[in-house]
Amino acid sequence: MAEISWEKPAASSVTLPTKGSERWKFMIGAVLLLVAVVYLVISGTMNGAQYFMTVDELVNNPDLVGKTVRISGAVDGNTIAYDGENLVLDFTIANIPTETTDLALTLHQAVSDTAATRLTVHMEGEVKPDLLQHEAQAIMTGVVGADGVFYATELLLKCPSRYEEGVPEQVES
Repeated sequence: MAEISWEKPAASSVTLPTKGSERWKFMIGAVLLLVAVVYLVISGTMNGAQYFMTVDELVNNPDLVGKTVRISGAVDGNTIAYDGENLVLDFTIANIPTETTDLALTLHQAVSDTAATRLTVHMEGEVKPDLLQHEAQAIMTGVVGADGVFYATELLLKCPSRYEEGVPEQVES
């Protein structure tokens, strides 16, 4: 059987780190960590700077065809078609301006305006959301096809009734 032995190295061959070199290592690590945090904050701010684009912006920019975008529009309730067996949802949204003070009124005006830019939305593999109704605000992520249809992969809805003022006759005592 082989013998294993260990010898302590001579004291002169071991060099201990100096306090100055440890301090530099700490400073370099802190600077790298700070740079990483600043990068994450800036990239997160830039990506979230525009939460969504309008239907007008999307339709008027042919460079966006085939690219993933997030858009917002007012749902035209008369166009909602849902196939529950195949989980296929189709509807049309109308353009709404980015700046508004009264969202419920803006959604109503967008759907009522026959001259407003409209976009057909197609979504597959999702159950029809309860909040998908006339004059709801839809925020969607997806791709515009060459056929002019928006193929949504994600759908978020804001219910218009949440923005309406309570009328005294409707309040129960």
